[in-house]
Amino acid sequence: MNNQESTFAFDRERASSYDERFAALAPLRDALHLLIRLIFSELPEDAHILCVGAGTGAELIYLAQNFPQWRFTAVEPASAMLDICRQKSEECGIASRCTFHQGYLDSLPASDYFDAATCLLVSHFIMQEDERSKFFQQIAARLHPHAYLVSSDLAGDMDSLEYQNLLTIWLRMLNFSQVPVAEIENICAAYGKNVALLSPQIVESIIAKVALENLHCSIKAF
Repeated sequence: MNNQESTFAFDRERASSYDERFAALAPLRDALHLLIRLIFSELPEDAHILCVGAGTGAELIYLAQNFPQWRFTAVEPASAMLDICRQKSEECGIASRCTFHQGYLDSLPASDYFDAATCLLVSHFIMQEDERSKFFQQIAARLHPHAYLVSSDLAGDMDSLEYQNLLTIWLRMLNFSQVPVAEIENICAAYGKNVALLSPQIVESIIAKVALENLHCSIKAF
């Protein structure tokens, strides 16, 4: 990933309040984490997991607590977010099983192949389709044969009635989470400008094409 503009939004102040700001929506996060756990449940006992855009480490910590022998590599370009990820990992007693890389995939040192990867709410910050494809190529190139990638992003055809209906529910959710009105307006203005909302079918086709080209990784996209 080489989208430097996406990092500015997560300065230290915003990073420190990130989890708290969306605490009301935790059931959605927890459901996604449960799905990932079930998908990854048959990985080796000593599996090594790549967390791309690890943020504050929510899925990393959840998986580490449920699979006590797994190792993790957290890749996160925003230093403030990665600092919190590292701090929370230390508090949970899992930091010794984690490698923390501040930067993008293209600067991650070479290592053994990973058994699985997570990429949650990351790729929609990549505006160009060809760049998003390259991003997933970078992930796939680091995975074992038959490894899993779980990717979850904002998606939708902005010209469709379905998108407008989904946006109404999404705004209702942000209000429920007590996100300030001015911030909600900024979030909406970013869609299509700083956040690439592609249709689910297009996102699926990008990832499926990468998987077909690599012929060695299984893709689970949500």
